[in-house]
Amino acid sequence: MNDQVIIFDTTLRDGEQALSASLTVKEKLQIAYALERLGVDVIEAGFPISSPGDFESVQAIAKNIKGSRICALARAVEKDIDVAAEALKVAEAFRIHTFISTSTIHVQDKLRRSYDDVVEMAVRSVTRARKYTDDVEFSCEDAGRTPIDNLCRIVEAAIDAGATTVNIPDTVGYTMANEFGGIIATLFNRVPNIDKAVISVHCHDDLGMSVANSMAAVQAGARQVEGTINGIGERAGNCALEEIAMVIRTRGEFLGVNTGLKYDEIHRTSKLVSQLCNMPIQANKAVVGANAFSHSSGIHQDGMLKNKNTYEIMTPESIGLKNQALNLTSRSGRAAVKSHMDTMGYKDTDYDLNTLYDDFLKLADRKGQVFDYDLESLMHFANLRDEDDYFKLNYLSVQSGSVMATTSIKLQCGDEEKCEAAVGNGPVDALYQCIYKLTGYEIALDKFDLTAKGEGEDGLGQADIIANYKGRKYHGTGLATDIVEASGQALLHVINSIHRADQIAEIKQSKRMETV
Repeated sequence: MNDQVIIFDTTLRDGEQALSASLTVKEKLQIAYALERLGVDVIEAGFPISSPGDFESVQAIAKNIKGSRICALARAVEKDIDVAAEALKVAEAFRIHTFISTSTIHVQDKLRRSYDDVVEMAVRSVTRARKYTDDVEFSCEDAGRTPIDNLCRIVEAAIDAGATTVNIPDTVGYTMANEFGGIIATLFNRVPNIDKAVISVHCHDDLGMSVANSMAAVQAGARQVEGTINGIGERAGNCALEEIAMVIRTRGEFLGVNTGLKYDEIHRTSKLVSQLCNMPIQANKAVVGANAFSHSSGIHQDGMLKNKNTYEIMTPESIGLKNQALNLTSRSGRAAVKSHMDTMGYKDTDYDLNTLYDDFLKLADRKGQVFDYDLESLMHFANLRDEDDYFKLNYLSVQSGSVMATTSIKLQCGDEEKCEAAVGNGPVDALYQCIYKLTGYEIALDKFDLTAKGEGEDGLGQADIIANYKGRKYHGTGLATDIVEASGQALLHVINSIHRADQIAEIKQSKRMETV
């Protein structure tokens, strides 16, 4: 049996569908590039039939990513499969992933069909997908609660129809590790054609068992694990791929398997996904949490000073975490900034040096010394901005007292600079009133968060907002040493996204009118 475990990432599909606001095409591409650098084998880019935006994202990722195979999800419905194939056809090679529910409760209460109907639909969908590609994955939704006889029957039928990967999901996170491993072992014992397909697993974390269940399945013979970065996803989330990766790397000799991942890319991939998805990582999270490599107990500290292996089974460096201080000031040049970015493992193509350097100088003038985490935050934030932003904050002045605050701004609106002043019950409220007046957009804020990026009183502040405009939710983020400015940048991030969406809608409407 092959000893390499295929890593299937569904951050952009299962992970993204659980976010407060959908990711933009540009944000999804950023994550896809990071997953490609990480060495992920298969990237499930989305569910093309679900929306025009998802179709566009899948198509963009399929066109630009070359190092990972791109996959799209489709129900066991002909139109879903056709639309997925249309979105994927620009890729050099792609996978269509089709699924249907197989558990008794799903078949009877959700699908309201007989099990014979379900098997027929599965076979028909796999057969149709094979017309577009020889790489077809079939999933038995809620396999963890599916009677084993029924599961064996549909797995055999799907493989006969041409499925090259068969996925066994614990969709609701119900099973225990020995139970789930037993399901996989039974399939290998009872399905006669199982050697013709890769067996995959997709476990959810409702009972905190997703990683344990996935590893039990690998030990029973599964050779693909599906999950997300940081474990984001529906309800309690998916299996965390960074945990799977480090389990296999750390216990590879015991498990007898390996992956093709570049483990030193884990930290920055995790950080990027957290920032773009507005999903903070809990401090005690395995592998990538802030406390994952910290030691507070005196006994532990004593052991670490004598031999790191006494209390660390993996090193920070193994996941690409470098904590050295970068002695960079406003007197440092581009070469110094680039050198430190190289040291942290970033390539020239990961960022624009001129943009990063301009942001670096502004930050260095404000706080004196700049550190590695500052550079990383600046890089991620710069990558979120578009050169064609219509609205840009040129000037900000704030006066705040115990009763009310006054804010005045200069805002670049296309080719014109406009000025406005407003009062509010705080400096952020006053700033937002100014922006609303100048842009003409009145949006509803569903969520507003401020977090510190870096250490000490001169660390960067990051503002994250979820805004609602005409029934659609948008995520905006801003980064600055001044939290009021960061808040303004977050709102402008949202408004620029809305403005671009409105422009696209106008262009489409004009084309429709021309056709008529």
